[in-house]
Amino acid sequence: MKQEIKLLDVVALRSDLPELGLYRGQVGTVVEEYEPAVFEVEFSDSSGRAYALETLRALTVDAVTPRAGCGKNLG
Repeated sequence: MKQEIKLLDVVALRSDLPELGLYRGQVGTVVEEYEPAVFEVEFSDSSGRAYALETLRALTVDAVTPRAGCGKNLG
């Protein structure tokens, strides 16, 4: 069952979008939902600087589920 995508979810591209300079597996954050299944996704580098902001349909991305132990311990 495919996870429903919502605001602030982390998503990964399902296929290459070379016309946008984006490629399968690149990860971004949903920063706006314009209508059901249409999202604004921000792609950032490891320093947090955005390098792409694109409007994408839900069928072009998959929600990313964090794995246990992958986050930083901020406590």
